[in-house]
Amino acid sequence: MGILESINWAIIAPIVIIQLILMAVAINDLVKIEKANGPKWMWALVIIFINLLGPIIYFIFGRRS
Repeated sequence: MGILESINWAIIAPIVIIQLILMAVAINDLVKIEKANGPKWMWALVIIFINLLGPIIYFIFGRRS
């Protein structure tokens, strides 16, 4: 029995899909806005490399009102 067969995909798949959607929306928003709180390249790294929480952190702290 391989490791892929032992994973409960019913739990993992929705989390992965939510992560991908959040990343896509956050990156799209980052590209479209004129200015962010801090350098855009830094926010792009946060969105991409901090799984699930990165896009949420961006939407809370990175966007200028």
